[in-house]
Amino acid sequence: MSIISLLSDFGVKDAYVAEMKATIVSINPLAILIDITHEIDKFSIRKGAYVLASAAPYFPLKTIHLAVVDPGVGTKRQPIIVETKRSVYVGPDNGLLMLAADKEEIINVYAIDNPKYMLSRVSKTFHGRDIFAPAAAYLTKGVSPSEFGSKIYDYVFPNFVKSCIENGELLGEILHIDDFGNVISNISGEDLRQAGVHETHSLNVKINDKNFNLQFCSTYNNVPIDNPLTLIGSSNFLEFAVNQGSGRMFFNAKVGDLISVSGNFSI
Repeated sequence: MSIISLLSDFGVKDAYVAEMKATIVSINPLAILIDITHEIDKFSIRKGAYVLASAAPYFPLKTIHLAVVDPGVGTKRQPIIVETKRSVYVGPDNGLLMLAADKEEIINVYAIDNPKYMLSRVSKTFHGRDIFAPAAAYLTKGVSPSEFGSKIYDYVFPNFVKSCIENGELLGEILHIDDFGNVISNISGEDLRQAGVHETHSLNVKINDKNFNLQFCSTYNNVPIDNPLTLIGSSNFLEFAVNQGSGRMFFNAKVGDLISVSGNFSI
């Protein structure tokens, strides 16, 4: 597969993006490059992870996803390749890739430490161009992920990747708040189905130690304007929202807040 998706926090007009693309097509002129976004908030690993996980399912099988939100560039953090049942991910070992990769079932994770597949001069501050872009390009030419370096098992797997069940509650945290003010958690539709949650259930939700009883809806308009609700959003994560209003303001929520969900269901 010759498709490479690109995501970064560089800024869409920044020369860094052009340098990564130029590096890729210099190695494989036939590579198809598709931008997810280069407007991730600076250094926001969590937002980058959320956007990547939202977009990745809509790309063809065997797409190579190149993601760079890398505040630890030049430190001991490793460059990695993550091989899943559906895709291959290239980027820093800081958790950025794991929300998307975990949804697709991780097969192997490799360090990128073979200089054969890097630029001849590797800077301390731009691994996106010098390590990640070449790796993605060589992958499109059929180089096996195992050729790039040793298999690793101690890769970063942040808490925001998975929700958990404890004492009859689903526990998670806020991944993202969109421009509409919808508060998006890391609790997936699959998590709720496994817990026996169905639409029309009333859910007890705790955010910032404040309790809310919310109708579990199929769409925002299932409740009157300015009323709160919860639903599974377009990225298959549980959202807390206000119909034609701001969930951020109503719930006084911010990214990283812990949440718990319980209701009249059996876990």
